[in-house]
Amino acid sequence: MFYPKYRLRRLRRTENLRRLIRETQLSVDHLIYPLFVVPGKDRREEISTMPGCYRFSLDKLRSEIKEIEDLGIPAVLFFGIPSQKDEVGSEAYADKGIIQEAIRATKEVSSDLIVITDVCLCEYTSHGHCGIPKNGEIDNDSTLEILSSVALSQVRAGADMVAPSDMMDGRVAAIRERLDEEGYSHIPIMSYAAKYCSGFYGPFREAAESAPRFGDRRSHQMDPPNSDEAMREIAQDIEEGADIVMVKPALAYLDIIYRAKSEFGYPLAAYNVSGEYSMIKAAAAKNWIDEKRIVLEILTSIKRAGADMILTYFARDVARWLA
Repeated sequence: MFYPKYRLRRLRRTENLRRLIRETQLSVDHLIYPLFVVPGKDRREEISTMPGCYRFSLDKLRSEIKEIEDLGIPAVLFFGIPSQKDEVGSEAYADKGIIQEAIRATKEVSSDLIVITDVCLCEYTSHGHCGIPKNGEIDNDSTLEILSSVALSQVRAGADMVAPSDMMDGRVAAIRERLDEEGYSHIPIMSYAAKYCSGFYGPFREAAESAPRFGDRRSHQMDPPNSDEAMREIAQDIEEGADIVMVKPALAYLDIIYRAKSEFGYPLAAYNVSGEYSMIKAAAAKNWIDEKRIVLEILTSIKRAGADMILTYFARDVARWLA
């Protein structure tokens, strides 16, 4: 019977052999933990559609931040639910807005944890859209001034990085120009460069109270069948001054992550979004899957596809597992 001289199984026999030749390494260093903050006091509310995730008031946020830092997670991404909403999302750029206060509260606890802020309007507007509606459509250019004001307000409060997620054309350039003019040229921009109009966002919209009151977001978020368009979006954001580009969602768009890394070689983030999280949680609750094994397999696949960093609601659990 013929056997090949090179038997691939030879290096799979033991865990230490597998460790020696492991090509992709998942580390706590690669994780960004998204958090939801709300007004009030003594609020730690579990999100019904995202078991294990919570909305925190500022007093509860401080202890959460300390735990995150102790786990070695290097960065958090904040989403805020304001006390009131209006047509232009003015609470998003208010000096004492929920995100601005969350940034200050975090910096009181940790000077090292990287605070990234979501720059968008959907959580703050009465209509729930990412931009300003005019005549039944989202007006791109009038939204840019507001977005740059949001980013500036967050950075003044102490944000270490801003992450525009609105998908308006030209938002990276508008934010970069505004930050540079105000003396914040050192602040990086993580752009949601290829953000698809996905069904995987459902649980997040409940968590952030950000579902649109009319219509949908197909006019500005990307059409899921498109791949070449994603490369154009990424190229444009890089040209406008993005320091990190993001693909969102991650699991259904591994091919986009791979293409983006291969074609641009740029620092690349991938968002393991709420729907991906909640499906795993639901299946694990039914004992249909091994949650830890599946989570690590999925996050490793995202890393293997080319992501340098992963935004995931599993970050706390993964940090413990990897430790």
